[in-house]
Amino acid sequence: MTLRARLALVAALVVAVVVAAASATTYFVMRHELYSQVDTLLAQHAAEIARNPDAARAVAHGFSPFSGDYVALLGDVETGDPIPLDAKAWRVAAGKEGAYFRDSTAKTVRGQRLHLREIVAPTPIGAVVVARDIDYIDHDLSRLRLILLLVSLGGVALAALAGALVSRATLAPVLRLTAAAERIAKTGKPSERVPESGGGELGRLGASFNTMLAALEESLETQRRFVADASHELRTPLTSLQTNLDVLRQQHRLDPETRDRLLEDLQRESREMRALIGGLLELAQGDDPRLERRAFQLDELVESVLERARARFPAVSWQAELEPTVVDGYPERLERAVWNLLENAGKWSGEGSTVEVTLADGELSVRDHGPGIAPEDRPLVFERFYRSPAARSMPGSGLGLAIVREVAEAHGGTVEAEEAPGGGALLRLRLNGAARPGERLVDS
Repeated sequence: MTLRARLALVAALVVAVVVAAASATTYFVMRHELYSQVDTLLAQHAAEIARNPDAARAVAHGFSPFSGDYVALLGDVETGDPIPLDAKAWRVAAGKEGAYFRDSTAKTVRGQRLHLREIVAPTPIGAVVVARDIDYIDHDLSRLRLILLLVSLGGVALAALAGALVSRATLAPVLRLTAAAERIAKTGKPSERVPESGGGELGRLGASFNTMLAALEESLETQRRFVADASHELRTPLTSLQTNLDVLRQQHRLDPETRDRLLEDLQRESREMRALIGGLLELAQGDDPRLERRAFQLDELVESVLERARARFPAVSWQAELEPTVVDGYPERLERAVWNLLENAGKWSGEGSTVEVTLADGELSVRDHGPGIAPEDRPLVFERFYRSPAARSMPGSGLGLAIVREVAEAHGGTVEAEEAPGGGALLRLRLNGAARPGERLVDS
């Protein structure tokens, strides 16, 4: 059953229950009211007969002082219209029971069957039975039952129709979302958007759906660019490797110096390939849900990476001021980001130059005294595969600083490149809320 049909059915059931309760209440209230009116009239007539001796004598001679009533006296003499009597009525006449009302049936002299409402009440000479035909009440209640039944059925039908119309109008945005999702699944192109008409939950649903489509479209575009850029970057070293290998196949024609130079080129290109593939894997690993987020000592991690940098760039002087800092994050990824920052500074620092590394207030800054970053290159150095004109002559894949930005964003932070006072580059990695400056883990 569709959602629209279920909503219409629920609306019909709710209205059916409400209408049935209201109809039953109306019926029983009306029935009680009609019977109360007759009972009040019968009680008045019975009391009048009991108080009025003339009326009692008239009844005894077969006359009813009240139009429309059937009256009978129970005592020394039983007269009046033939009304069915029972033992309880005789106990009232004997003074052993009080007055009571009852329903009964009787036949007139013409054989007509009557539905009587009676009161049996005590009198000074016994008891009096005053009855009245209430066929008109039965007729009125029958008509009321029919009217209430028709009203109930009509109300249920209208409720079902209204529920179907309302569910159709209400679910129209959901149907549009469903149709859009089906088209996107069929075409694989999330560029479509759904109208964000109306307000409330469904309006927000449409806006959320469009936001999701925009994010999906951006993700697919980023993936496409990433694959295209990676293919382009891999093509160059692979082509160079293939060319050098083709030349080395004719090594009998090469002099030793040329052969050694080709072998060095192969080693250099293989290292660049390895670095490029490692960077690609690092970027692909960024959203890996298997990575464990935990608290660790960032100052100790930076000190460990500094030892590697001193071994890799022994001609560079590395100065560090590291404040104890605890970080809630991914230590493996932050280690790679710190290494990329230090390696970038080491590559651009000449022999005898100094690199200053500072960790304070949850910010890691790396300052070198190299040529610095040109103003036009600063907004682009953190893009994937971007290499400035000055960097194209140096080894590298153009992914190092892009990985730093990815890691920073994964920790809710940022990374920026600035011109250092007096020359050189200054890179700042801020971890914002992920870092707790001045703290040290108990077991560290």
